[in-house]
Amino acid sequence: MTFKKIYKKMYGSEINHLKLSKSMQDFITSIFQHTFIQHAVLAGLLSSFACGITGTYVVVKKISYLGGGIAHAVMGGLGIAYFLGINPLLGALVFAIVAAVVIGLVKLKFHQNEDTVIGALWAMGMALGIIFAYLTPGYNVDLLSFLFGNILMVSRNSLHILVILDVVIFTIVFIFYHQFIYISFDEESARLRGIPVDFTYLMLLCLIALTIVILIQTVGLVLVIALLTLPASIANMFSRSITRMMFLAVIFSIFFTMSGLSLSFSLNMPSGALIIMVAGLSYLFAFAIRFLIRFLQMKNFGLKKSAIDK
Repeated sequence: MTFKKIYKKMYGSEINHLKLSKSMQDFITSIFQHTFIQHAVLAGLLSSFACGITGTYVVVKKISYLGGGIAHAVMGGLGIAYFLGINPLLGALVFAIVAAVVIGLVKLKFHQNEDTVIGALWAMGMALGIIFAYLTPGYNVDLLSFLFGNILMVSRNSLHILVILDVVIFTIVFIFYHQFIYISFDEESARLRGIPVDFTYLMLLCLIALTIVILIQTVGLVLVIALLTLPASIANMFSRSITRMMFLAVIFSIFFTMSGLSLSFSLNMPSGALIIMVAGLSYLFAFAIRFLIRFLQMKNFGLKKSAIDK
């Protein structure tokens, strides 16, 4: 939903005094005037912290496809939560954790290709979500907001849940920071060091599941993998350490989220889609800059080598 539609839904009138313009100053001013914009900004910041930290491990270990499976399996939890009349994020949280554990156990214990179980969970989760949405009395369920994101409709209760999930993520990363690094780069070396690789791997998948639940409210199930991986991928281009990569990924995530919100305010377009567009264009720009730098370095190296040969 756009700013105009949210405003009309919440206040029952057309937007008059809230002027949509291209001024960043107007957007900043509106943050202090309207609660729903404040909630959106806070949700964006909370999402950015989780996204930058967890996304770093996802990019380094190259397991974004696992995130996709977990994200779409969550749809079942959303549908059941709507049917039971509880907060949809709680249903999403349960299904995300279950999906993460199932995918991890299939790989670790049964030594099966996880692609098959990911596809099954992906399809079953979406199917369950649709079934329970249909069974919900009145069928006045708007699951589209979770498919494509609706950061402008974040409630105070949802913010509380996001804060708790962020704290849990920070705690897990603080405790398992080095273990996650070892299994991300070399699982065999981690085993030789006495690290419980299987348990740590499951913890990493649960960490990804928690982050996905947070990002659902920001950009939705369809776009969640992009926001989970793009900031960390850009940070990876300009980092040589995990800590620096995490820091840059968080900064980039905040920039993408706030830029998307500002553009949504100015253009009266969906926030989630604009956030991803900013992130995607930034990735292409960063890739081009990196390619240009490497090209110039190689060209300079070639000139120096020719001069030495002469």
